[in-house]
Amino acid sequence: MTLGTTALVTGAARGLGRSIAEHLAGQGASVAVLGRTAESLEPVLAAIRATGARGTAVVADVTDLSAVTAAVADAEAALGPLDLVVNNAGLIDDSEVPFWETDPDRWWAVVETNLRGPANIDRAVIPGMLARGRGRIVNINSGFALRTDPNYSAYSTSKAALLRLSDAMAGPLAERGVYLFDVSPGAVATDMTAGMAMFEGKSDWYDKQRILGAVTAVAEGKVDALAGRFLHAGKDDIVKLAAERADDIAERDARRLHLRPYGDDDPEG
Repeated sequence: MTLGTTALVTGAARGLGRSIAEHLAGQGASVAVLGRTAESLEPVLAAIRATGARGTAVVADVTDLSAVTAAVADAEAALGPLDLVVNNAGLIDDSEVPFWETDPDRWWAVVETNLRGPANIDRAVIPGMLARGRGRIVNINSGFALRTDPNYSAYSTSKAALLRLSDAMAGPLAERGVYLFDVSPGAVATDMTAGMAMFEGKSDWYDKQRILGAVTAVAEGKVDALAGRFLHAGKDDIVKLAAERADDIAERDARRLHLRPYGDDDPEG
């Protein structure tokens, strides 16, 4: 199979981002990789080109809108209009402590990277996608968006906010041919997750191939019916879910953030 897609992957220098970039290149996509330094991107760019795929590296801090805008322009100048964007760049709380014991600067750095970063990328790529009437965006999200962990307040706050931002954008975008997804890979073994105290000694990691397959399925348009819904690549067969349960999910308004009512008489229910 040849994936005739031009993609941008952020946070691509290592970990899951690098795996996604190399996987897409192996499927025949042209891939732009974005990271903080050119040096950090050299190995992944070499791996992409070794597959025979076209690749380019662009440098930006995703929290800097002007740098992101320039990087997206450089990527498109090198490879052509972007069909697929994977917002993977992210940070995690660096210590397992409650909010009031966290370092304020680090706390905000996590939130800004995980929320402002994708928002900046989206601002840079969505106008072109809308003008062309096509495009797909994948936010690498997390189950932390849906559950409370007092020791990861920055990460869970940022991922929940990202899910709500996607919720606000997905419907209007889909009406114009642009599809937005929040996909959790589950706990896959990367430098970031393996360094988290809560995962110390963990051996039952989710299979990374599942998130790689999910990104491919999105790129191929197989799950457009689930745009705007939270998907868990480690647990969901997202292609089957889209084919068999999309109408039911829409009818139930499932896989979105909701306030849980206390009963039928709850005025906020």
